[in-house]
Amino acid sequence: MSKLKAKVAKNESGKGGLLESAQQIWLAGLGAFAKAQQEGTRLFEALVREGMALEQRTRELASGKADEIREAVQGKVQQVRERAADTWDRLEKVFEERVQKALARLGVPNREELKELMERVEALNAAIRELSGEPAPRRSTRKAPAKRSRAKGAEASTSA
Repeated sequence: MSKLKAKVAKNESGKGGLLESAQQIWLAGLGAFAKAQQEGTRLFEALVREGMALEQRTRELASGKADEIREAVQGKVQQVRERAADTWDRLEKVFEERVQKALARLGVPNREELKELMERVEALNAAIRELSGEPAPRRSTRKAPAKRSRAKGAEASTSA
């Protein structure tokens, strides 16, 4: 830059020098423009490469975070399911206890009381046969009917 100032100072003394200085400034500007174009293309390509690398790192981070978030959400969903199942089990137990109490208040015998009553009836029948001299009936090899759950029994009674 100091050479340019020296030439401009030297050329200021004459009119021809002024035209020559303007020409040199114009040429220096064109050279700077050409250099900027060359460097600009290389700079642009370098920026594109850096942008691609940054985008790749960002995608990797984002996918990692998405996996973490997905796992956290799945954990919370599992906790909610477990709580709901526990609550449902407690509700079912409370309902069964209340139904059992209501049936007991109405005088309806429970399963154990019915079993005990059937055993007593069988014992009485056996005693009557023994006293009357009748032979004891053959025991049936047929299985007792399958127990129905209370829920199925409740559905049958409400639909009738």
